[in-house]
Amino acid sequence: MTLDPSFRERNRASTQRIQALAANLTDDDLRRPLGEHWTVAIALAHIAFWDRRVLAVLEATQQAGTLTAPPVDFSVNDLLLPFWAGMPVREAAQLAIDSAEAVDARLAGFPFALLEEIYAAGPRWVVRAIHRDAHLDEIEAAFA
Repeated sequence: MTLDPSFRERNRASTQRIQALAANLTDDDLRRPLGEHWTVAIALAHIAFWDRRVLAVLEATQQAGTLTAPPVDFSVNDLLLPFWAGMPVREAAQLAIDSAEAVDARLAGFPFALLEEIYAAGPRWVVRAIHRDAHLDEIEAAFA
């Protein structure tokens, strides 16, 4: 599987979506339910967590010179839910923006050969827009 360099533009566009949402949503909007247990703010905190996870993978991979991704059990979403729910909604939105910008910047200057190795193991680790956009689509649908 070959990595298309346009991933950078897709990631940038998804970061801009997060920024636009955060700028235009009220605190009450950020508290709006998304499904049974999630809110808009929780979805944004979730995106931030996984972007930060990617930053950790990128750092470990660059230091090792080969893909280094400590396993994470996907039940982490359920385990973190009470922390995300207790987070002030504006902080969740800002954390999503800061995390997206940080991972986009890190990916932009990352060695392409290592990126291809990471991408082959998990496209969502490089094309962050895949994960972000799925949740951003849910958020936008909640306001449609």
